[in-house]
Amino acid sequence: MAQILITGANRGLGLEFVRQYLDRGEKVVATFRENNDTSDLEELQNKYLNFLTLVPMDITSSDSRIKAFSKVKSKVSGLDILINNAGMTGKRELKFGDLHADHMLEVFNVNAISAVLVAEQFSQLFKEKTKIINISSWMGSISARENTTNFSYCASKAALNMFTKLLSNALRDKKIITIPMHPGWVKTRMGTQSAPIEQKDSISGMIQVIDSLTLEETGKFYDWQGNELAW
Repeated sequence: MAQILITGANRGLGLEFVRQYLDRGEKVVATFRENNDTSDLEELQNKYLNFLTLVPMDITSSDSRIKAFSKVKSKVSGLDILINNAGMTGKRELKFGDLHADHMLEVFNVNAISAVLVAEQFSQLFKEKTKIINISSWMGSISARENTTNFSYCASKAALNMFTKLLSNALRDKKIITIPMHPGWVKTRMGTQSAPIEQKDSISGMIQVIDSLTLEETGKFYDWQGNELAW
């Protein structure tokens, strides 16, 4: 039975990760921001009893990360998988000529910086061959960018990819596997209903990729179908 921590787990891709991992008998810690709607998680907790632990955590807050770590440490013996799923799109209409530093910094903080700090905070629970999965996006691929939409989101995911590569270098000797992963364009509140991929398909695909990861893949950039993507 794997022990898995998932951030941003109260809706969208995070919630579907929780569902699918619970369905196959894994032990899951689901984190979410306080005051967010957790009704779906509570329903799952009632169904899976001792297999799901709910922990409030604001990934951008040092105090919140420390409190969450203390609670998680009391519930699990270690972590086999950390999925940094929490993120934000930001204002889609922001383009060159209408950029705002405060907004850009907020997106960078949530999408890139906080993922590294969550990994650092929970590193005491890592084991040999723990897998850190940072949910990124093909929109963070520099070589694939051919438009000028959403400066903040695209750049933040590129930064997350670099942070993930650095983490993979730092943790390789401990045999910890670290990758960024593109979930595809998925039907979520962030992805909109125009997206062609269902949440269950994206998550089941990503779980298959995660299951198959070895140390040889650490630091590489994959999509939900296991295709390696260009930086």
